Amino acid sequence: MAQKKPQHIAIYGKGGIGKSTTTSNLSAALAEAGYRVIQIGCDPKSDSTNTLRGGNYLPTVLDSTRNGERVKIEDISVVGFKGVVCIEAGGPVPGVGCAGRGINAAVSLLQELRLFDEYRPDIVLYDVLGDVVCGGFAVPIREGITDKVYVVSSSDFMAIYAANNLFRAISKYAPSGGALLAGIIANGLINPYASSLVDDFAQRTSTRTVEYIPRSPVVAQSELYGQTVIEASPTSAHAEIYRRLARAIAEGHPLTIPTPLSVVELKDWARAWGDRILQQETGVVAVQEAI
Repeated sequence: MAQKKPQHIAIYGKGGIGKSTTTSNLSAALAEAGYRVIQIGCDPKSDSTNTLRGGNYLPTVLDSTRNGERVKIEDISVVGFKGVVCIEAGGPVPGVGCAGRGINAAVSLLQELRLFDEYRPDIVLYDVLGDVVCGGFAVPIREGITDKVYVVSSSDFMAIYAANNLFRAISKYAPSGGALLAGIIANGLINPYASSLVDDFAQRTSTRTVEYIPRSPVVAQSELYGQTVIEASPTSAHAEIYRRLARAIAEGHPLTIPTPLSVVELKDWARAWGDRILQQETGVVAVQEAI
């Protein structure tokens, strides 16, 4: 029986939004469920897979190839939690070159080494910085490397702004064979209006929110242990959230081409939400004072 074609999934998000934390916990949850998983960190910081490999040293692809020597798969990978294969693309020497080009070089090398034929994964997750979608960072969605994209975003405006910029890139490349959008993962939610705000943005850009992950100290605690939540706190509510999301991703969400907001539309939308939040808070204060 022929193996089912693996899913190649890009997970984008603004720096600091919890993209790598989310991706690593998804990898852990998928591996726990029996899937063969590869996680490829595409951020120049090379910290995507830290909690999966327990701090074990992992040379980046670019560092390993910089001196021109031939490398093998085992030279640039570490097998982490539940068998997840961890790889970090890496970046250029500080101050020299474009960080995004590291993704292109890394993917080309992994294909040359026949990583996917040798390991035969069910799911490959690409953890990609989404602050700027320059030529290099757009490679996973532009070149047909990935099939689908998930965007990690909070309800903060700059995270939404970064998501909207990414939607522009997807809408540009999707018609010519680029990756399609699977949805938004709302992460680090605190305020009572947060999920409604993300949902409204999703609706206006022709996509959907696929999961809501509230902020919790269990995430920070697990990372201090150098582990994912799935490993450090397997019975926690957050572990169950990641497992639920992993199941949904494995089964597949409907794919769309997003309709990003223009600069003016995004500004007006943000202003309207600012007014709405102010009215809600003013109303609460008025009720409290009346009591």
